[in-house]
Amino acid sequence: MNIDRRGLLAAAGLAAPSLALAQGAWQPTRPIRMIVPFAPGGSTDVGGRLIAERMGETLGQSVVVENRTGAGGAVGVEAAARSAPDGYTILVATNGAFTLAPHLGLMRSVDVRRELSMVSLIFTSDVIVVVNPRLGVNSIGEFLTLARAQPGRLSFATSGVGSGTHIFTELFMAVAGIQMVHVPYRGSGQAMADLVNGTVQVMLDQPASSIAQVRQGAIKALATSGMQRLPLLPELPTFTEAGLGEATSQSWGSIAVPAGTPPAAIERLGVAVREAVSHPPVVARMAAAGLDAAGNTPAEMEQVIARDYERWGKLIRERNIRVD
Repeated sequence: MNIDRRGLLAAAGLAAPSLALAQGAWQPTRPIRMIVPFAPGGSTDVGGRLIAERMGETLGQSVVVENRTGAGGAVGVEAAARSAPDGYTILVATNGAFTLAPHLGLMRSVDVRRELSMVSLIFTSDVIVVVNPRLGVNSIGEFLTLARAQPGRLSFATSGVGSGTHIFTELFMAVAGIQMVHVPYRGSGQAMADLVNGTVQVMLDQPASSIAQVRQGAIKALATSGMQRLPLLPELPTFTEAGLGEATSQSWGSIAVPAGTPPAAIERLGVAVREAVSHPPVVARMAAAGLDAAGNTPAEMEQVIARDYERWGKLIRERNIRVD
């Protein structure tokens, strides 16, 4: 599933003038807790914190970020789902929790589609193909030639079996007609470290966690998965330009609340989120982190989830991906 970032930003901008209209329906009277189910510094955390800051300004109450890590995000997701449905707990939800985990038997303690309700998209993020420079390739074409000539020789790092980086790489391999050895890690930090030192040769990673190493020359970027070229690395071809259009994909983050949250609270929070993602300073800071600020309605977000759920479920079955 790919999302038209320009269209969503334009739609998000329409929400800003209506902010005052929503204030009479529901107005928070105490701080709001934002649960981020991953450690500080990653894309989900960065995007959430930027939104939280602006939401606090427009809602007149602080939005306090709480990192609840563990079990690949399941700890934080469960904490949000079990919270009171009163508008004072929000979750930064990801495509992994809603469209990957259910197919892999993960997050068994939470039925995310039933126990959480969508508020709005907050960002999308492409992934980029990055390699160790010692591999000796200077373009995606050279990389594909090497990988096709030596199936099973190259190894790719991910942040864990069933993670977004794993599933995106499986799609990339299927479309490209290549086979590499999977080396899963417990998180992206050690995966990136081993890519830099050459223990593994390839990784499909989000720009937020790899752009610094690319700019330092520690790793080499070859291509990006989005529909348009990545503004941070405009020299990189897209998968479509590289002849891999069917591998085009994005990760995303959204705001969700416990099921049963009053519709008036969801509406008010949604207006605040969509105003935040159209706020120029937020857009600029997200872009600097490799994220595309974007907003939509709960119904539109459900459509995104439904399409991604089908797409990734099909891939997981075809590639026989399992989490032991």
